[in-house]
Amino acid sequence: MEFASKEYFGLLILLIPYIVWYFFYRAKREPSMRMSDTYAFQYAPKSWRMRIIHLPIFLRCVTFFLIVVVMARPQTHNSWGEKQVEGINIMLAMDVSTSMLAEDLKPNRLEAAKKVAAEFIADRPNDNIGLTIFAGEAFTQCPMTTDHTSLINMLQSVRTDIASRGLIADGTAIGMGLANAVSRLKDVKGKSKVVILLTDGSNNMGDISPMTSAEIAKRMGIRVYTIGVGTNKVAPYPMPVAGGIQYVNIPVEIDSKTLQEIAQMTDGSFYRATNNKQLRQIYTDIDKLEKTKMDVKKFSKWYEAYQPFALAALILLLLELILRTTILRRIP
Repeated sequence: MEFASKEYFGLLILLIPYIVWYFFYRAKREPSMRMSDTYAFQYAPKSWRMRIIHLPIFLRCVTFFLIVVVMARPQTHNSWGEKQVEGINIMLAMDVSTSMLAEDLKPNRLEAAKKVAAEFIADRPNDNIGLTIFAGEAFTQCPMTTDHTSLINMLQSVRTDIASRGLIADGTAIGMGLANAVSRLKDVKGKSKVVILLTDGSNNMGDISPMTSAEIAKRMGIRVYTIGVGTNKVAPYPMPVAGGIQYVNIPVEIDSKTLQEIAQMTDGSFYRATNNKQLRQIYTDIDKLEKTKMDVKKFSKWYEAYQPFALAALILLLLELILRTTILRRIP
């Protein structure tokens, strides 16, 4: 046990003048009675009350000592512990183009992807994870972090209509999204680096082609898992009309060939999700594949240990008050 504020032990010096005052000066102020001869009382036995006459002052001194100990903040020892955990560096690249509002996955593609991604993040507490979103252009929604609560909050804040409202250009810039994710991983320490790219279309925007981004990822040792989300033919899409929403069927145009080539070039895998169950299973499979064992040191924080001393001080103080008001009560 150690003390965080050892300087408070200097207050114990105050006990010395107090004890001196009690035995040398306070005794002279006690009431007394003069007698011509004390022989009759010389061999009189002392009562048990006389034997504990100084117990209150002893209890008071011990109480003061315990209060000083509490003020010094006793703490238990911190400790280092080594354990083996499984964790890697991951960037999630998610398509947020207007086509992700299609409702072949429930409630729509983007909301389904967000839900499954949030579960994936929650199941990997030791990973360093970030988030890139892209449509006709790409930007980092959340940089690499181990604060997964903040990451999930930022993931949930991604609006399904972010592209339709003109906040970013609409379209599908797969190359730009992958390049943005790769740029976030290039300076990160650690051997295992992964990008999980999810899209429902084909590359039709951006200044960087998907294969160029894949080549960069390969050179940096970054593995890319690609996910094509959506049904195989057409999907219901909510189209705003006067007075409500009308559903129209839009063709599903996933460039599976390019996504497969990206995955093969970077030693990753390509997955196809046509419903919520398959999408969840894909993230489960990736979770099983990408785990690297690491030895980490865990630091256990300090724990305050003043409670027993404070309780003992309170008990002794109450005991002194009880003695002074009952057994050792003085009559003025």
